Amino acid sequence: MSAAARRFTRKVLALANLAGQHDYLERVVKLIPDLDVDALMLIGNLAGSGTKNEDYRTTFKILGRAPVPSFYIPGPRDAPVEVYLREAYNIEIVFPYLHGVHGSFAFAPGHVLVAGMGGEILDRDHGREEVARLAYPAWEVEYRLKVLRELKDYQKVFLFTHMPTHKGLHEAGSEELAELIKTHNPRLVIVYDPGFSRSVLKHERLGKSLVVVPGSLAEGDFSVVDLHDAKIETGDVR
Repeated sequence: MSAAARRFTRKVLALANLAGQHDYLERVVKLIPDLDVDALMLIGNLAGSGTKNEDYRTTFKILGRAPVPSFYIPGPRDAPVEVYLREAYNIEIVFPYLHGVHGSFAFAPGHVLVAGMGGEILDRDHGREEVARLAYPAWEVEYRLKVLRELKDYQKVFLFTHMPTHKGLHEAGSEELAELIKTHNPRLVIVYDPGFSRSVLKHERLGKSLVVVPGSLAEGDFSVVDLHDAKIETGDVR
């Protein structure tokens, strides 16, 4: 089914930490018809060690050929941010089903709102950084996403490249990000955890929200999440 024909979003293809491995991204995009997903969601880091504007261009062109809408955010290493934003802006004019949601939001089919913030999120205000790396104070994330208070009727999916803290499980992360999640109660939160172990599927409940770490696409990992049943399947494209 083409992206234009899809009227709802139930199953999501969750990807993280591409790190310029375009061959793996090509492979997983080709699996979309068999996986029967309704949307693709990719969280940084997107670029590898090569020329970043070329890496972004290649990534976005692959996503543009996907048969479902794609949503994405940059990671801490996707700096300087102006290179990422310029390439995202240019490609989204060509491919209307691509949606960068860095500090913003977009709509997926079926009354679903996708919002996110790339980069490291800092609870203590050490300033913001967008040249050497991407890092933002938590208050800025809350301010950029304050519009979500006016969109309470939408089912929400959040994308972050920083873990929220989980006091019940004694997991470190951003406390303010955890509070933001509890405030808006998204059905799904996709994050990237650099300490993720490939041998164990990482997911947990934070309040009413399902938090999923899909693994690293740079190592071939991906996950498929069913929003309605909160079921998770993992795969490997190596």
